[in-house]
Amino acid sequence: MADLEQLKQKYASVLTLIDKNGVKLSHIHIQDDKFYLEGVCGSEVIKNKIWDQIKALNPSLNDITCNFTVDPSAAPPPVRTYTVAAGDSLSKIAKNFYGNASQYLKIFEANKDKLSDPDKVRVGQELVIPD
Repeated sequence: MADLEQLKQKYASVLTLIDKNGVKLSHIHIQDDKFYLEGVCGSEVIKNKIWDQIKALNPSLNDITCNFTVDPSAAPPPVRTYTVAAGDSLSKIAKNFYGNASQYLKIFEANKDKLSDPDKVRVGQELVIPD
């Protein structure tokens, strides 16, 4: 008998990809002794990325069944990113994107998963730039 938690761990990278690409999952459970995923993708490209990741983990697809449909209206809004360069600060990046250095907290708030201090950015960090 398949165990849901074990399969979630096995396919954690798939679930992360699904989450990062804004796929709306409607079902995630065990069905016919397989990990069953069903959801709506914003594009065929996203759907194919998910399948590629699944096949990389398990080419035989012997413990997973997926049903993804494509609905362009389900696509998440595009995310702007910026890679920190030498000499950058959040203020400098905010001035560049918003025309106002004091908007740096907007960038800090959107990147709290990567930043613990608004005064400490590292060269090469990829930051989300909110609208």
